[in-house]
Amino acid sequence: QVQLVESGGGLVQPGGSLRLSCAASGGMLSLFAMGWFRQTPGKERDLVAHIRRNGTTWYKESVKGRFTISRDNARSTAYLQMDSLKPEDTAVYYCNAGYYRDTFNPSDYWGQGTQVTVSS
Repeated sequence: QVQLVESGGGLVQPGGSLRLSCAASGGMLSLFAMGWFRQTPGKERDLVAHIRRNGTTWYKESVKGRFTISRDNARSTAYLQMDSLKPEDTAVYYCNAGYYRDTFNPSDYWGQGTQVTVSS
């Protein structure tokens, strides 16, 4: 069993940046592909980016060139660097420790979520 703890959300102006962190317990991050999802009220959780165990990344079209996902297995932490933020990026962001087979497959291992609000 792995526990995920997210941090780094907050209020930022349009065009600003935030870096989200997702720390996995027990040094277990290296065993998983990692995904970042976001959710707004009344909508399903939506995959934003994922990174495979070998470091290969994928991004949702609307965040390409603005968001960067990375992982530090030694620190058992995954990151989502978000630049040039837009109001439509406002959501609760969740990380997930899953696996990759043709696509990212989320597991039941979710973080608690961190609120990102982009507003002037």
